[in-house]
Amino acid sequence: MKAEQQGMHRPWQVAVVGCGAVGSYYGARLWQTGAEVHFLLRSDYEAVRADGVQILSPQGDFVARPKCARLPEEIGPVDLVLIGLKTTANDRFERLVRPLVGRETAVLTLQNGLGNEEALARLFDPERILGGLCFVCLNRIAPGVIRHIAHGLVMLGEYGRPAGERVRHIAHRWEMVGVPCRVTDDLERAHWEKLVWNVPFNGLGVAALAGWEALEPGYRGPIRPLRNTCVTTEELLADPVGRERVRLLMREVIAAARALGHALEESLVEEMIARTRAMGSYKASTLLDYEKGLPLELESLFEEPRRRAARAGVPTPHLDALCRVLRELDRHRPARAP
Repeated sequence: MKAEQQGMHRPWQVAVVGCGAVGSYYGARLWQTGAEVHFLLRSDYEAVRADGVQILSPQGDFVARPKCARLPEEIGPVDLVLIGLKTTANDRFERLVRPLVGRETAVLTLQNGLGNEEALARLFDPERILGGLCFVCLNRIAPGVIRHIAHGLVMLGEYGRPAGERVRHIAHRWEMVGVPCRVTDDLERAHWEKLVWNVPFNGLGVAALAGWEALEPGYRGPIRPLRNTCVTTEELLADPVGRERVRLLMREVIAAARALGHALEESLVEEMIARTRAMGSYKASTLLDYEKGLPLELESLFEEPRRRAARAGVPTPHLDALCRVLRELDRHRPARAP
């Protein structure tokens, strides 16, 4: 950012690591601002190099043409590293991110759940680390093609400290192209607020495959899929039992957050349910991963919140049951599609 402040001697440089739906969408939006954006790609390399990143959005379709690389060394140090990896790939931070980090690089993770900023801070100067929470409905529908369904708010903050100038600079960039942004001085609280939605809708959409009985806190029977497809947000809320499971999990997450010093309101429960109804028949990311035979993001989205609740002395019987069912389904997930 210093180069930009000194007269735009060179474009602001961004490297996107993890070019799925989230990384591709928000990276493409930064490309719209005139930033020099590099996508680190594997399977989509040829498609994006040839045709760019196609964003299909109710706000207007467009094609971004980032620079493409297969190895981080081909990109080198940049001003901002934008991480959209699945949290199941966090063990690759050192290999994928290190070559992109220079003297003034900021590292922004847009990943789900808890513990991602901490993992990055163990590898890099904690003052470099930023976090972002994306409240958006997105799907990657083909190589290099992202469908933006609704929403898009990004909440940005710094790891372990109040937000500074660089966070506001990134927020301004996205706002230039119509991406709503909010800056928070309490990133940890924001994570817990998003978990109020993520835990039930990402978790139950998969766990419902095993039937509601398997999600009873005292259940000790076999856990196996009883249906072939995951349960969308619309189906979940249309089922009285599913709707009550959503509320129970939301209340446990709020109780854990409060015990940890984050004053979340009970009104979040009905507010989030109402917003989710408006989304229609949506499959959250965990559902798509399961149907593709990919590992579930169990640690960051479910296990780590459960552990932190336990350390705070908050009982979470329904979250415990959800974790048990998801672990078992993850062990026996369908073979990965080619």
